[in-house]
Amino acid sequence: MKLENQVIFVSGTNRGIGKAIIDALLKRKVKKVYAAARKIEQSAWKDDRVVLIELDITSSPQIKQAAARAQDVNVLINNAGSLSGGSVLTATEQDLIRDMQVNYFGTLNMIRAFEPLIAKNGPGAIANISSVVGLASMSQAAGYSASKAAVFSASQALRAELKNKNISVHTIFPGPIDTDMARDFNFPKTSSEVAAENIIKGIEAGSEDIFPDPFSVEIAGSWSKDPKAVERSFAAM
Repeated sequence: MKLENQVIFVSGTNRGIGKAIIDALLKRKVKKVYAAARKIEQSAWKDDRVVLIELDITSSPQIKQAAARAQDVNVLINNAGSLSGGSVLTATEQDLIRDMQVNYFGTLNMIRAFEPLIAKNGPGAIANISSVVGLASMSQAAGYSASKAAVFSASQALRAELKNKNISVHTIFPGPIDTDMARDFNFPKTSSEVAAENIIKGIEAGSEDIFPDPFSVEIAGSWSKDPKAVERSFAAM
């Protein structure tokens, strides 16, 4: 699916991958971009194609309001997310619930609100940000891993459901990206700009599963051959 002349809605755009996705989209001949974030700050984009929307994806009223404003949307990129530390045994219940509310239920509710619009305006696409830890859990990010695995599973189910509606479904599995969310992880990190460009290329190429950085590409190759090896490797981190 080419994004030229398309109307695209992106959540979580104040910084990190979300902001970089907007930057990358504006280099293309897109028609309009809705840039959504929990707090609307002074726009980083001096481009008339950008429409700023205040959106907390855990708020059903705000999701409904966002969908009402974006009646012309063709493509939804669910980027907004939350990461809490801690293992299955040590993470607080509040943190575990928060990760699931934002990463899974928030994403799910966005899909439910925007799918009818995309179907009406189609052909279209829905792209959901999961993570490499959605393939195999990292012990010290238990809630995040579980929520991203749920996003992966939901995307698979959604793909089958939307097959006959001319809506493609893409799951994105970033590894360590140089963002505020990943600042405490001691891994070599890929820039958000490189990840964003690869995400957009993957959507345009029709890739169902998108691995936007070298680490995730390596994990994808290992996971396809021996998922247990990846699981053991992540568990030791």
